[in-house]
Amino acid sequence: MTDFTMTTGDDGVAIITWDVPGKSMNVLSMDGAVALDGLIDQALADEAVKGIVITSAKKDFAAGMDLNVIAGMKDRGGAQGVFDGVMTLHTMLRKIERAGMDPKTLKGGKPIASALPGTALGIGLELPLATHRIFAADNPKAKIGLPEIMVGIFPGSGGTTRLVRKLGAMMAAPFLLEGKLSDPKKAKSAGIIDEVVADPVAAAREWVLAAKDADLVKPWDAKGYKMPGGEPFHPAGFMTFVGASAMVHGKTMGVYPAAKALLSAVYEGAMVPFDTALKIEARWFTHVLMNPSSTAMIRSLFINKEALEKGANRPEAPDQTVRKVGILGAGMMGAGIAHVSAMAGIEVVLIDAQQASADKGKALSEGLLDKAIGRKKATPEKKAEVLARITATTDYAALEGCDLVVEAVFEDPAVKAEVTKRAEAVIPADAIFATNTSTLPISDLAKASARPEQFIGIHFFSPVDKMLLVEIIKGQQTGPVAVAKALDFVRQIRKTPIVVNDARFFYANRCIIPYINEGIRMLAEGVNPTLIENAAKMMGMPLGPLQLVDETSIDLGVKIAKATRAAMGDAYPDGAVDEVLFWMADQDRLGRKANAGFYAYDEAGKRQGLWDGLDGRYARAEDQPDLHDVQHRLMFAQTLEAVRALQDGVLEDIREGDVGAILGWGFAPWTGGPFGWLDMLGAARAVEICDALTAAQGDRFAAPRLLREMAEKGDSFYGRPAAQPSAA
Repeated sequence: MTDFTMTTGDDGVAIITWDVPGKSMNVLSMDGAVALDGLIDQALADEAVKGIVITSAKKDFAAGMDLNVIAGMKDRGGAQGVFDGVMTLHTMLRKIERAGMDPKTLKGGKPIASALPGTALGIGLELPLATHRIFAADNPKAKIGLPEIMVGIFPGSGGTTRLVRKLGAMMAAPFLLEGKLSDPKKAKSAGIIDEVVADPVAAAREWVLAAKDADLVKPWDAKGYKMPGGEPFHPAGFMTFVGASAMVHGKTMGVYPAAKALLSAVYEGAMVPFDTALKIEARWFTHVLMNPSSTAMIRSLFINKEALEKGANRPEAPDQTVRKVGILGAGMMGAGIAHVSAMAGIEVVLIDAQQASADKGKALSEGLLDKAIGRKKATPEKKAEVLARITATTDYAALEGCDLVVEAVFEDPAVKAEVTKRAEAVIPADAIFATNTSTLPISDLAKASARPEQFIGIHFFSPVDKMLLVEIIKGQQTGPVAVAKALDFVRQIRKTPIVVNDARFFYANRCIIPYINEGIRMLAEGVNPTLIENAAKMMGMPLGPLQLVDETSIDLGVKIAKATRAAMGDAYPDGAVDEVLFWMADQDRLGRKANAGFYAYDEAGKRQGLWDGLDGRYARAEDQPDLHDVQHRLMFAQTLEAVRALQDGVLEDIREGDVGAILGWGFAPWTGGPFGWLDMLGAARAVEICDALTAAQGDRFAAPRLLREMAEKGDSFYGRPAAQPSAA
């Protein structure tokens, strides 16, 4: 079977159907592109064919280009291979656009329409943009857009050039620079597609049979074409590009090469004829793809993320689909877990000590669904359906029949032990018990369980409905069925899992706490807090360390510090950090929730800038450190902890380390994660920086044995034999 097939009706309309065998969504491969190109040639040459409709046999049109194919272009032919491959696609799409018309008179072409039954992303929209008219089904669940920027590249198969010429640079910017996705009706309002209809194939067929020569000529091929909003040398267009350049730099801080390259392709392409603009787009796309940042982002945010979501590290076990889940504790975390479970179609029992608390937990779902209805992302019927799945109660007997229980009560081992025993007295013998904890060792908590092999940690991040990562923690006695159950549950609720072994703070918190602490430590040393925060953002971190501790709450930091100090005794390394945190807590500056923290806030809770009281307590040093020194301290504080987690066996797969870092705490996505970043630096250079930091700051920056060994051997994390599956 081929990816594309063609049938021609008695009316002379050729229907080209995209249906990639064995996949739920169509993705374009080079073989598929060749097959489509051949069918287009055949239809254009056949006098019996009056026009063409391109559609899909699946419920959606296409999910985009197979990024493994793009990576293969680079591996096989380097920059020239990428450029040649992209230009092959440009040539095919341009053939569709011109459709056999006379190049001078622009007459005699055959009308080609696209009919989209559902979602059309990436090349799945770039292909329709090359056709003469786009018909989409009236499907509110469908997503239309060009999300390439989200994985470190940009639309390189004509999407950038065509969308800008169709909408103008300003109107196209959200769809290109932000990867904005729209439902069909909004895409039509924006001018991206042409028609929203009940039956797109029938409507496309009807249009094809009635189309005239003028209907086939794209605006940019017509004489006298002017770009909407003005070209770069037009006064209005000039201001658009000046503003866009400032916006891109402000949002990316210069560390995301794809956004800058996209803007360059648009700017340069707008000043030349269309076919030349396509070559410019292809060259900038090649430039981005050859950048190690692009490789790292594609690897982590697409290839590795997808592999983990499909169960790359799932142990052999029968299907563990969750049918009924019990949630113990109806606070923000438990209520959030209940909500995402019910949204996934799972029956939920939400238990709390007080009925009012249980009801309040269920009310979180009601509030979220009301907001979704207000944004037209849900219906009252959907709300009723989801809420009906949640039983809010104080009665543990309601847990009967649950195949999974997730405990989300206070971070108190005694409380957790009590609810564990109460739940296990009711649930089936083969049910899995999971504890949601961010700091307490799973193996210790499992001592309260009569079946430790069925006890596991499932660490959600707050807010549960928005955060994509879930950290699954194996205790010393956790069995493979429990791991499989946790992974299958995370798949059901459409989150991304990583699996780690039990250790203090597990993986995510183990890495993020040193980042926060390093920022606080520098503040105490007299480093300008503005320098600290901006140095982090200029490395691609979404939040500076001081803002991050405000968001997570300062009193939580105090609680973690006290518990860690009690556990570590004389080995506790962060006394200087505690002095700052405890003083802030004494001033009742507990973070955003108190409208007072390292930042000042107005009455509405809007951040107003760093709190001026910091200057009175922590005088700024006369000699401020170099920007790069601050960045190295912030980045290596978290990165070295990731390496130690791998070295110690807490982390078993560098894919999980990189994906978990980006999704869990926003580790500079342009790097592809801590291991991707170290590979960019090179192990030898990383060790050199570690040695300099150790000499200046202390042993917390000492290069881990694993990293030093790699430097001596010239190895990289993704190049090591043990990591080969990680690069797949």
